[in-house]
Amino acid sequence: MNEEKFQGTVKTLDELKNGEEGTIISYNNEGDANLKRHLLDMGFVKGSKIMLEKVAPLGDPLKLRLKGYSICFRKNEAKNIKVQILD
Repeated sequence: MNEEKFQGTVKTLDELKNGEEGTIISYNNEGDANLKRHLLDMGFVKGSKIMLEKVAPLGDPLKLRLKGYSICFRKNEAKNIKVQILD
């Protein structure tokens, strides 16, 4: 996916700061295909708004907010999802 067409900053979910919000723009193909399907079923689709609520004391997992619900996510999987942060 060509990230240059997006305005704003592009980050992976594991790079977000507490309270930072973005829009999902892509899922890295190097991630687990079964997990990708599961995430799509849960609403991790292109264009969805997502926010990092907080990070566990040791840095893993991450607590994310998506479509009105919270979900905990491993950092090694969060690096496969790219989001656009509007400046």
